[in-house]
Amino acid sequence: MRRSATIGIAALLAGAGALVAAAPAGAAPAARSSAVTAVVVAPPKGKVVSREPLSVRERPTTSAKYLGALKPGSVIELSCKKHGQNVLGNDIWYLLAAKPGYVSARYVKNLAPVPLCKK
Repeated sequence: MRRSATIGIAALLAGAGALVAAAPAGAAPAARSSAVTAVVVAPPKGKVVSREPLSVRERPTTSAKYLGALKPGSVIELSCKKHGQNVLGNDIWYLLAAKPGYVSARYVKNLAPVPLCKK
């Protein structure tokens, strides 16, 4: 029974690829790579769902300086979200990633989770 249990465990480990060859005594340890892998994360996106062009503002309020507009149906990159002026029950505003300015979240459907802006 003892021998069959040992053989069974060895077969299980071999099947899982868990057997490791030991380095000879006195061998130098393997060199460790110091390379750093950079992970690039694309900013979250949102889709403009307004019926008319969506105003881009300098700050998260409708009274802030007008910076331009986004066409309905446009898919835009969002940097982060911030609380601002309430627009039809929604006080979230998105900071755009590709250009300066904020847009009201009331008129943007986020297509991925958007983090809060760091102060």
